[in-house]
Parts: sequence; structure tokens; C-alpha cells
Amino acid sequence: MTLDRYADAVADLDPADGEVETAELFVSDDVLVKLFALGPGAELDPHEHADSTNVFHVLEGEPTVIQGDHEAALSAPAVVPHERGAVHGARNDTDERAVFTASLCPLP
Repeated sequence: MTLDRYADAVADLDPADGEVETAELFVSDDVLVKLFALGPGAELDPHEHADSTNVFHVLEGEPTVIQGDHEAALSAPAVVPHERGAVHGARNDTDERAVFTASLCPLP
């Protein structure tokens, strides 16, 4: 038995150019940890969670993280909190896969 849920989940993700693939690493009554793998040119469209805080943990690659009117290309490792109601998203402007988790809590 392994305690780590990341290694197996990320091994199953191989997004093509322009594609986003996801896996749920952990779900409980009050938190969701979701894994995102962005292929080259892929985008997680900006969106918001009115009643939840969302935290990105950049684990691989260099995604461009969007928060409101700001954006920045971030290299792994990086942590970006998005307060409740903040518009956020990400895109991959590189030729390599970009991987990050999003932790959402509390769940709406």
C-alpha cells in the first residue's frame, strides 16, 4: 500500500496538444484535490468559486497562471492561492506538459 496518490494518477495522464486531462486525488465532505495536466497550448478557462478558496500547486512544467487581470508563468514548485470569488485559470504556453493540483475548500 502506498500513501501517495500523485505518482499513479500523473502516470495515467498524457494530454495531447491543446488538451487538458484531470484526475481526482482526494475528495471528502469539505475538500477536493484535483490534478490537472495541460498539454502544449492547452488552457483551463478562467472561472471562479464564489464560496470556496482554491489553491494551485505547480508540480511540473511552467504553466501560466491567471488570476483576475494578472498572469505569470510559474516554474515548479510554486503555490498560488485564489481567494473566494477570484477569477483564476491556467494555460500552457510551452512545448512540454504542465501539471498542477487545485485544492478547493470548503466544497460548495
